[in-house]
Formats: sequence, structure tokens, C-alpha cells
Amino acid sequence: MTILIILGCLFIALLVVIPLIEHSGFRMSSEQMGQWGRWVLPLLVILGIVQLVMYYAN
Repeated sequence: MTILIILGCLFIALLVVIPLIEHSGFRMSSEQMGQWGRWVLPLLVILGIVQLVMYYAN
């Protein structure tokens, strides 16, 4: 039952957030996307390592 509540909340959030972003006119240039892309993958790797350490530490 909890998973259905979580999925429902995520669906409602998407219904609210997507129109807000479209109406705001938020656009990223290719240069900005490249800068974000340079940081996202290393941060995801660090997050994965931290999660593995926390999992095996308990």
C-alpha cells in the first residue's frame, strides 16, 4: 500500500511541476548542459559508493 501512495505522490508532483517548468520558459544552453553533465556522473558514482558502504556497515 505504501508503494501506491509514493507512486501517487510522484505522479501528482509531475502533473504540477512539468506545467510550471514549461510556463516559466526555463531553457538551458548546450554549454550549461555540458557543465551539469561534467558533475552529475561523478556525483552519482560517489553516491553509489557511499550507499554501498552504508549498506555493508550495518
